[in-house]
Amino acid sequence: DLITTMEPEMHYPEVTGFFDEATFTISYVVTDPETKKCAVIDSLLDFDQASGRTKTTSADRLIAFVKDQGLTCEWIIDTHVHADHLTAAPYIRDQLGGKTAIGNKIPVVQRIFGEIFNEGQSFHTDGSQFDRLFTDGDSYQIGGLTAHVMHTPGHPPACMTHVVGNAAFVGDTLFMPDGGSARADFPGGDARTLYRSIKRLLTLPDEARVFLCHDYKAPPGRTEFAWETTIGAERTGNIHVREGVSEDEFVTRRTQRDATLAMPRLILPSVQVNMN
Repeated sequence: DLITTMEPEMHYPEVTGFFDEATFTISYVVTDPETKKCAVIDSLLDFDQASGRTKTTSADRLIAFVKDQGLTCEWIIDTHVHADHLTAAPYIRDQLGGKTAIGNKIPVVQRIFGEIFNEGQSFHTDGSQFDRLFTDGDSYQIGGLTAHVMHTPGHPPACMTHVVGNAAFVGDTLFMPDGGSARADFPGGDARTLYRSIKRLLTLPDEARVFLCHDYKAPPGRTEFAWETTIGAERTGNIHVREGVSEDEFVTRRTQRDATLAMPRLILPSVQVNMN
């Protein structure tokens, strides 16, 4: 299933990350160097909470990179419905073209939060706002690169990991090894499900590159932000799910940790915008 080995002659992507310190979010441009086709993963729209206004500064920086490199955008993908930043997917599609996409469990999120936000009958809860809904095991093309999709729920139910050559874009499922894992206490989240999703990810080859959606410079004392690691480093060193940590141990630790966490600062505007 998916990737079990990574041969030296395999066609690998070029990955460029764009870090936003205000939300600790990393957006990516994933490029097939042979065809100059690319995908944008987890884009970001700047949001001023006090005024309720958005800006496109971060998205414009990413768009300028795509244009300067002579790339053609084929996909604008969100790994999940983010609760801490607003997606810029519609804006990027207007500027660069390409198809917007998210996991096919998005209707679950839309129904849950549609009720919370008292959305009216005009709000569609079938995912039809997106150009494509990925299912577990799907594949798609970025130029000559074949990308594979893994359903990795537990944070919210619609999380998807995208494996492109030797690169896995895991959304909020995992953090850097010293940061552990994502919270599992949002509506539809579940710590046991998250553990099993992570264990599935850790069946990828040790040398697979792992690209994260967030980094918070976790302790003990790391001074630089980082958002790339490997499956091998996660398997042997992740503080929450390294080898030897049982499912029950993880669930206990994750549940205790989640009970201490405040809601993300931008959860209300983020979810309202992103599920649309």
